[in-house]
Formats: sequence, C-alpha cells, structure tokens
Amino acid sequence: MSTYERREIAFNGVRLRFDSDRGYADVVDALLADIGDKPVPINDFSTAFDSWDDFEREVQSHVGPSGFILFGQFDHGAWITKTGIDRKLLRIILGNPLIAITMIRHDLTAGLFAPVELLVTDEPGGKSAVTYVVPSSLMVTEPNPPLLEAALELDAKLQALVEKATGSA
Repeated sequence: MSTYERREIAFNGVRLRFDSDRGYADVVDALLADIGDKPVPINDFSTAFDSWDDFEREVQSHVGPSGFILFGQFDHGAWITKTGIDRKLLRIILGNPLIAITMIRHDLTAGLFAPVELLVTDEPGGKSAVTYVVPSSLMVTEPNPPLLEAALELDAKLQALVEKATGSA
C-alpha cells in the first residue's frame, strides 16, 4: 500500500510589465534576434552527448548575447481572433540549461520554473508590452541562500534582455 503526503507551499509571484513605445513586431524581432528564432531541441542534446562537457559545448553554441536560447513559442494571437479579440499575443519560452543547473542543483523544484516565459502583447497606438513573472519569486519559496543567489542572477539577465528589446535600457 502506498502513502503520500500533500504539502501546500504558498508563495507570492511578482509580475513585471515593460511598456514600450516600440511596436509589437519590433519587440518580437529584437527578442528573437537575441535568443534565436528557431527552438533549440534541448532534449535531443541529452541523448546525443554522453558527457556534460559535450552537452555544455553544444548548448553554448546556441546561446544568444543575453545568455538565453529559444525553447518554444505559442502564438495566442493566431487563435484569439476567432473569438473577436483582435490583438497580437505571443508567449515565448526561453532559457538555458547552463543557467538552470545553477538553481536546480540547490532545489530540484526550481525546474518547475525553468525555462522562463515572456508574454509580448501589442498595445494601442502601435505600442507593445512584455510581461513576465520574476523567476526568483517563483523558485525560492523557502530559505535557501544559494538558490536565491542563482535565481537573482537569472532575474537580472532576464530583465536586461527585456529592457534591451523594449528600449527600456
């Protein structure tokens, strides 16, 4: 007979929104120019390379200037128009396993929020916005100084990428 224990761990996620005078397409283009415009098949690397060094070398070959790579996209704007919402809305999944391991090694559950996600929206007047949840606010739910330090570094890298793409920097 198996037993289980259910634990509820409350936390407060922090959402950041960067409003930009740049248009939606310009912001999306800037993000993809940095992280790549084709999703990287990271799971394939796991089976293709036997050593961490080989895996790391292959991952590094795909990393953009911000330190991230593209894992995937969901174009919500492509389907929400069918409901009468005429807006562009793109969810971008990005990350880097070489960054993720700096957190996961301190708490496996940090993997629940790595990779990270951004939401790019078009806004009235030809403007745009990028919204995301601050990774450290999701990952660090209990005292864990090494995890917090690594997650804060991820926060800074992500914010720098978004500021660059939106022209906020």
